[in-house]
This record gives sequence, C-alpha cells and structure tokens, in this order.
Amino acid sequence: MQVKGFGGGILVDDIAETTRWWQRHFGLTVTVELDWFSSLNLGVPGYEMSFIQRGHESTPEPWRSQEVAGSMAGFVVEDAAAEYERLRSEGVKIVKELVDEVYGQRHFFVEDLNGFLIDIIEVIPPSPEWLAANGLA
Repeated sequence: MQVKGFGGGILVDDIAETTRWWQRHFGLTVTVELDWFSSLNLGVPGYEMSFIQRGHESTPEPWRSQEVAGSMAGFVVEDAAAEYERLRSEGVKIVKELVDEVYGQRHFFVEDLNGFLIDIIEVIPPSPEWLAANGLA
C-alpha cells in the first residue's frame, strides 16, 4: 500500500458545531462541509480530520451509534506551553495539565465537544537517565 494521505474520522451528533469548534481552536481549514459530513485540512495536503454524523448510513451498521470513548489524536506543535495558555484562555476543556515527560514530550490533553481526546505535544530532549535505562544512550 502506498499512502497518499491520512485522515481520522469521528462520529459526532452535530456536524456544524463540531466543525466550528475544530476550526476555531486548531485553525483547520474546512475542505468539505455537508449536513452529515465535514472534513478539515490539518495544514498539510492530504491530511484531514473528518466528522461523520452518528448513525449515518455510510458508516457500517455495528458502529453507527458508538461513542468516541477511548479514541484520541495527537498534534505535534512548536510550543506546547503557548498552546496550553491559548486553549485555556479560549475555554477549551483541559483534562490533563501541561507536563514534561522523561521520555521527551511536553504535553497536555484537551477534550472536544464530543468527548474526543486530543494530545498537544512538543518534542523535548528526553532525560539522560531515561535514555540510559531504556538502552538508548
């Protein structure tokens, strides 16, 4: 398989509200918006985040009514602390505070309107102790 792009899809109840939320807080560009489906570009051609109306016939029957529990996406950013402050000031629900991890991430988690978990990540140097303990130093 030769991948030409990537897209994640989330089943939601309100396409318009969800689309506006992701557009407003993450600056994504709407590429398609219908009453049952929307797709937003992640800033790189071929990489999209899509939203599908829960219960829509395009989704296989057993999955039409499932919630998003246990699902998440991550965005790698230049400055996680700045994004943390920006999203907090915009009233986005932060579900895990900003933290530096020994394995080389500064990150925090937010939740969208549908309970979808989003990890905002800045790559930082891992601790020398962690690298040594994991055979990477």
